[in-house]
Formats: sequence, structure tokens, C-alpha cells
Amino acid sequence: MTSNATTHALRAAAAQVFDRCTRLIDAVTDDAFVASSATIRGGTIGAHVRHVLDHYAALFNGVESPPIAYDRRERRLAMERDRAAARAAVESLRARLCCPTLGADSPVTIRVMTSGEGDEVELRSTFGRELAFATHHAIHHLAMMRAIAAEFGVILEDTFGKAPSTVHHEHRTTTPA
Repeated sequence: MTSNATTHALRAAAAQVFDRCTRLIDAVTDDAFVASSATIRGGTIGAHVRHVLDHYAALFNGVESPPIAYDRRERRLAMERDRAAARAAVESLRARLCCPTLGADSPVTIRVMTSGEGDEVELRSTFGRELAFATHHAIHHLAMMRAIAAEFGVILEDTFGKAPSTVHHEHRTTTPA
């Protein structure tokens, strides 16, 4: 796959996460968005949406003003409680995703916290690798959002919150030869 094709595929995967966040935000009520889950202790749909979007924001912010620091990301709490703020954040990030100057192979630096005392190290990476990380990390949280949404009677498509590898495996094992 060429670098341009790789960049396009990674951006498309991130855009799909943004689409799913928007669909979920629109599918639940204001009360369900902020209600604590009975299944996932302390979790709310809003908190998981915020967490996912904060990681993408940390990536884009760190590209613009290095390094990328997921552990020191801004926690934009308004979108945790307000569906309109969450929708606006999704659209803002979607616009930043289309930045034409960054390709999958563009070098970036990330800062990673290695202990509870706040020790950190810096690593070299690429924009593509970090976009893939943010997207795969988001899928884990989409799965939790799906479980919480089900508590409020919101049923999402079967692939919502499933890793691409799981969807691919399920497709291969359920499709007749």
C-alpha cells in the first residue's frame, strides 16, 4: 500500500469512529448520555465520548505543538455532560483529520508517562502510527459505550465497538465457502 493509500485508510477509519460517536450521541437522550452505568462502574456514555475525543485532540494538538502527550491531554469536561458540545467536538476533530500536510509516514514525537509518579519518556513515531493508536483505542471505548447504551434500550449495529480484526474474522468464519 502506498503512503497516500495508507494515510487515506487511516483517516477513513478515524472518520468511522467519529461517525459512530455522532450516531450514538444522537441516539441517546440527554439523561442517558450522563447516566452512570450499572454494568461499567463509574462509566457514562458522555465520559467515554469525551475520553475518545480527547485522545484525538491530543494527537492533533501534539502534531501542531510537539510533543503528542496523551497522558497530559486536556480533559474537556463540557462534552461529557452536553450532547451538543460533544457533537461540536466531533465536527471540529473531523475537520482537523483532513489536514493535507500530514501523511502516514510524517515523523512525530510522543511523550509517554511510565509511572504513577509522573515519569515520562519521549519516543519517535509517525502520524500514521499515532492515528492508528487513537482509532484502536477508541474502538475499545465504543464497545463500552455500546454496553451502556443497551442499558437504556439503544441498540447499535453489531460491528459498533468491534475491532476490524474481529469483524473480519467473524465475516470469514460465518460466510459459506
